[in-house]
Amino acid sequence: MSEKRGLALDTHLIHAGRGDSFAGAAVTPIFRSTVYSVEAGTPYHQIRYPRLSNSPNHQQLCAKLATLEGTEASMVTASGMAAISTGLLAHLRAGDHLLVQEQLYGGTHALVHEDLPALGIEVDSIDACDPSSWQSLLRPGKTRAIYVEAMSNPLVQVANHPEVVAFARRHQLLSIIDSTFAPPVNFQPATLGYDLVVHSATKYLNGHSDLICGAISGSREVMQPVTRLLGHLGGMLDPQGCFLLDRGLKTLGMRVRRQNDSAQAIAEFLASHPHVRQINYPGLPSHPQHRLATQLFKGYGGMLSFELAGGAEVADRFLGSLALAFNGPSLGGVETLVTRPATTSHAGVPAASRQRLGIGDGLIRMSVGIEDQADLIHDCEQALAAIG
Repeated sequence: MSEKRGLALDTHLIHAGRGDSFAGAAVTPIFRSTVYSVEAGTPYHQIRYPRLSNSPNHQQLCAKLATLEGTEASMVTASGMAAISTGLLAHLRAGDHLLVQEQLYGGTHALVHEDLPALGIEVDSIDACDPSSWQSLLRPGKTRAIYVEAMSNPLVQVANHPEVVAFARRHQLLSIIDSTFAPPVNFQPATLGYDLVVHSATKYLNGHSDLICGAISGSREVMQPVTRLLGHLGGMLDPQGCFLLDRGLKTLGMRVRRQNDSAQAIAEFLASHPHVRQINYPGLPSHPQHRLATQLFKGYGGMLSFELAGGAEVADRFLGSLALAFNGPSLGGVETLVTRPATTSHAGVPAASRQRLGIGDGLIRMSVGIEDQADLIHDCEQALAAIG
């Protein structure tokens, strides 16, 4: 008798979360109704109401996301920042202390260093690649959580994730990871031991640059206060957004693997070009966390960054010379996107802090799309030639 086998992730991308079909439909329709019948005596949080994220679209999508992440529960939000802020605020109170990765997405940096302190939550930054430096920043009885990114934005540095999880468990901290740069095709942080996994689902999970949304996943126990707070703050995703995100997820495997392959090829090309002063991509042996990335990830991802000799002026000329890559401040879509982080994602970070972190004015971030690989390399080649 053959053994029962589990389904592969690519199959779950299509079928996970699917319950009874609606009128025989292969695709779950959009439930626009804001009112559903309720039996007398039904507890408030069991009432079906879109703000409580329990429409049929929410339920089907969240079940799929939990399967993909390897968690007991998932929620979807109106943006990635809604997922991050709700996850943090659900578990932190005035007087608590939070450890955060020093290199953070600009929006997260502003949230933790400006908004959380205004609420009485104290924050210290850590070098996520150097576990030996964390202990000295711990405040016994006050430190409640540690927050890192799967790969840092925009320098794609890889935090020492096994050590983050071990440190959190040793000191009874909640471990939270923003895995936007490393979607489930490449990395499932919960299986490593992270308590909460957040995504800007706008990016790879949706993948089509046509929807703003976020996702947050974890155990039922850890997610319970998140679910409660999300309902109170009203940061839920609407049913149509759920429909679009579910549609995008179905092609996640094909998209991400192609982006992995093309990003590797582009990084290798740029690494050998005389105009490129520095290239950051974990798939290159020269990357400081290449070995760790190889151990942790099934793919190195579609994100890379590089610095050209000549600074911001030369970088802008390069960006203006690209014919295929689109100059826009986002990532993870089917189209290749380029941006200068100093003027977009990290414009809100003080210039001195950016320079100290290695985010120079001439740094270019590239989110590799699914276009033909040779065409993308040729586009980079002609743009580099155009800057002289």
